[in-house]
Amino acid sequence: MSAEDFEPLLLLASASAGRRATLERAGIAFTARPADLDEDALLAAAGPLAPAESVLLLAREKVQAVLAASEGGYVVLGCDSMLEIDGQVVGKPHTPERARERWRTMRGRTATLHSGHWLIDDRDAEDGGTGATLGATASCEVTFAALDDEEIDAYVATGEPLGVAGAFTVDGLGGPFVTAVAGDPHAVVGLSLPLLRELLAEIDVPVHVLWRTDVAAG
Repeated sequence: MSAEDFEPLLLLASASAGRRATLERAGIAFTARPADLDEDALLAAAGPLAPAESVLLLAREKVQAVLAASEGGYVVLGCDSMLEIDGQVVGKPHTPERARERWRTMRGRTATLHSGHWLIDDRDAEDGGTGATLGATASCEVTFAALDDEEIDAYVATGEPLGVAGAFTVDGLGGPFVTAVAGDPHAVVGLSLPLLRELLAEIDVPVHVLWRTDVAAG
């Protein structure tokens, strides 16, 4: 099989640029397909959940939605992230007003980012498929700089915080506003590479098997 014909084994159920970039920097070959979900409705139907359980539920639902629309044969990964502060869980703000409000709450403080990961092995049995469905949550503590209102307004005006969990990025324009990360350093971008390795090991797929051909060849 030529490099042009190579079909990645990993299917990422996400439209997140940060998650895609994380896999690309790690040399992992993958295909990405977004999942169209009504996340608020799913969480409401599930009833009260701890933050770590909420992100795990949404990660699983993303995988199942993408899997239902695929032709099969993949190992499918779904991820979802939420920020917990003062016992409240916040996802994507979507509006400038909400993003400003969240940053005024977060500035100068530490919060917990939860990133749920769900994996389904949809490979055929003759290809080593197990049919396994499993998941786990990676969490980390994030400390934010004490932004003034001008900095918050400038950041919100870029539009970046509107569509990301917790209204911030650490690998984009929001990077200067994050002063410390404690715990899994990958969880803060929404995809934990160490946790992915552990989940893959459960289905007997070493992470290096997913490396792009140019990486594996040295």
